[in-house]
Amino acid sequence: MNILGIETSCDETSSAVLRNGDVCSNVISSQLCHSSFGGVVPELASREHERLIVSIIDAAVTKANITKNELDVIAATAGPGLIGAVMVGLSFAQGLAYALDIPFVPVNHVEAHIFSPFISEGGRHSSPESAFVSLTVSGGHTLLSVVEPDLSYTVIGRTLDDAAGEAFDKTGKMLGLPYPAGPSIDKLAETGNPSFHIFPRALTSHSQSSKSRDGNFDFSFSGLKTAVLTWLQKQETSFIERHTADIAASIQAAIVSVLVEKSIALARSRGIRALSVAGGVSANSGLREAMKRECSREEIQLYLPEMRYSTDNAAMIATLAHLKLSRGMSAKRIYNVAPYASFTKAAKRCH
Repeated sequence: MNILGIETSCDETSSAVLRNGDVCSNVISSQLCHSSFGGVVPELASREHERLIVSIIDAAVTKANITKNELDVIAATAGPGLIGAVMVGLSFAQGLAYALDIPFVPVNHVEAHIFSPFISEGGRHSSPESAFVSLTVSGGHTLLSVVEPDLSYTVIGRTLDDAAGEAFDKTGKMLGLPYPAGPSIDKLAETGNPSFHIFPRALTSHSQSSKSRDGNFDFSFSGLKTAVLTWLQKQETSFIERHTADIAASIQAAIVSVLVEKSIALARSRGIRALSVAGGVSANSGLREAMKRECSREEIQLYLPEMRYSTDNAAMIATLAHLKLSRGMSAKRIYNVAPYASFTKAAKRCH
């Protein structure tokens, strides 16, 4: 079975082809037009997707050494994301599926991130065989979920304000780093001292008592952002310039420690021996190393996506479609261009 995946939820135009669950191609074009604005401009993102989508899909199909007529299923992001950007890929995918007379599968973008550690390539098949805790961290999402073998999941914790990726980008902007600042903070932190300044950690076991049986698994990063801004305003510019790497390392340590602590605590409280980290922030080297260290200590199996599958990509869209189809979900033709309505209908059938 050949599945074409399409991803246009934000500022990456991506297409991938899976053959029997294995990635044959995964083409990504990252938009550079937003850098001068310090963030993604929705209208510009939509226009770039419109400009690139045909060539990106053609490249993915060609790289997979097939023709469009050999496709069996088309899957595309149906939300959440920038609505204009989502509609470009969703509408194109449904139109192509209609033209080829093949089924279309709408895929939730965040769900696809959850299962990205199980993307298969080169004959190395992997799929979740037991329940696992999923930490999904990206620019707009920070979620802790318990995922069952049938692909259903329950969200246990979420951010109450800024997501982890937003915290990286916004504090990085305070340091004068280019957008997106997350990768720059990660690189600077490699040579910095994470104990240079101890920024606050919100909603941890040390910062507040829990009233629930399982503990508080929600996140809050807006206080960290405010604390960094307030502290920087008190420092001389020359001091900040001399210690940029140390400040970056301290910021990263504050974010990573909370993510790791809550993930491990949830796995421990539920007696789950497997944990995954996914989303753009899963590419952060500090997070990956800290999670490896703590999971090893707790004897928890850790699943991490390949670096190329950490950020938005179409391979994860096609992979989740494949996992659902292989578990008996019936692909449907859905031609409603409202992405959230389409996903809601599909979710009721899938779960």
